[in-house]
Amino acid sequence: MRIDKYLKVSRLIKRRTLANEACEQGRVKINGKTAKPSSEVNVGDIIEIQFGNSLTKVEVTSVAEHVTKAGSKEMYIIK
Repeated sequence: MRIDKYLKVSRLIKRRTLANEACEQGRVKINGKTAKPSSEVNVGDIIEIQFGNSLTKVEVTSVAEHVTKAGSKEMYIIK
């Protein structure tokens, strides 16, 4: 799954366009490498997202196209 879609489905970022912009600005990394919006996400990957001064680091535990709001919390573990 693309990183921009994963961030939206997992509700780490509210909208896909915002996820896309964050990737283009270099604020999203997958396993330490700067991610493009089209970068693929797999189970076990570590995603780092820079929100202003804070850094959010999560590990991908599942990848799914459609998830309920409650199920979205099970797609990752906060590190």
